[in-house]
Amino acid sequence: MENKIEIIQLEYKEKQITLIPTAHVSKESVELTKETIDAIKPDSICIELDKDRYNSLIDPIRYRNTDISKIIKEKKVFMMLVNVILANFQKKIAEKLGSKSGQEMLVGIEKAKELNANLVLADRNVTTTFKRIWANLSFKDKLKLISLLMSSVIEEGEITEEDLKSLQQKDMLTAALNEVSKEFPNIAEVLVDERDKYLAYKIKNAPGTNIVAILGAAHTINIPKYINMEYEIDQYDVIPEKKKSSKLLGWIIPIIIIALILTSFRLDTSIGLQQIKSWILINGSLSALGVLICRGNILSMLTAFIAAPITSLNPLLAAGWFAGLVEAKILKPTVADFDSLSNDLNTFKSFVTNKVTRILLVVTLANLGSTIGTFVSGLNIVKAIFNLI
Repeated sequence: MENKIEIIQLEYKEKQITLIPTAHVSKESVELTKETIDAIKPDSICIELDKDRYNSLIDPIRYRNTDISKIIKEKKVFMMLVNVILANFQKKIAEKLGSKSGQEMLVGIEKAKELNANLVLADRNVTTTFKRIWANLSFKDKLKLISLLMSSVIEEGEITEEDLKSLQQKDMLTAALNEVSKEFPNIAEVLVDERDKYLAYKIKNAPGTNIVAILGAAHTINIPKYINMEYEIDQYDVIPEKKKSSKLLGWIIPIIIIALILTSFRLDTSIGLQQIKSWILINGSLSALGVLICRGNILSMLTAFIAAPITSLNPLLAAGWFAGLVEAKILKPTVADFDSLSNDLNTFKSFVTNKVTRILLVVTLANLGSTIGTFVSGLNIVKAIFNLI
């Protein structure tokens, strides 16, 4: 490393707090973590992980038991897809540096056991972070975000020196979403600022008087400030509810489309029938096209085609869920498919070859196609009625 990273020591009430700035894939960070903990022998060791990421780190093959159908039914497909993409980014960086990702966190975990110290999982649940980000985006921005994430898979660019250096200023999650943060500045508040406050709160309230915290280097910039501020963190665990206007819009659009189709029947029965055909063909075809793009099974395409015109009229349902369940039933992902996840994300071709990621893509792209189809066919109906008038 060009610039030696040094630990940060703070005082909070009667507590001595030591922050260890790290790059999550750096060998130097691992050594710094070992040396600091051995020298201090803290009462508590705080690590920048939530329970889910902790479990993934100590048991990297736990996803073997993942029930894809359950993920689809619980509407967690997009979250899992994002996690898979981020995990791949972290793996590429680690390989470039000839190290293993998360090693400094593993050192913290082992040292906590060795010293009989308290282990504090100090970060906010990553799913909560993503959901709070998602809630702050408009529909247009959500489409843009999906596009950016997918392009990160399709593009086969090398990890640059700039990428590696950025890990000295950002934690892994922030570094992986670097380009996304540039496109959506409001994401930074949720991704960095809120997590800084969350981490600071957990650290200063850790048991004992001698605390060590292992953190991505970026977090050590603002955490000293938040350590001495008084606030509650419950507000940062809340998933914002959909605005009433958003919920209402979800029902208003289908009602308007049905009303327009009925109006076209009143004006001209043949035109009304044509609009129904148009609705089915456009909506169903674009949803099926989404499945085709990720090389889904023909039965999944057919399911998307049939489901999309119906589910588009009910905001509680989605064509991708049905298509994804069919794809999962046909593909039946095995342990080998989950094991090869980290090696199957280098190109879009390999991404759709793996059964697990193909199922996730079928759900995502079928839903996206159906959404686009709703707007396109809805505009066609409006245009046809204006022509009749």
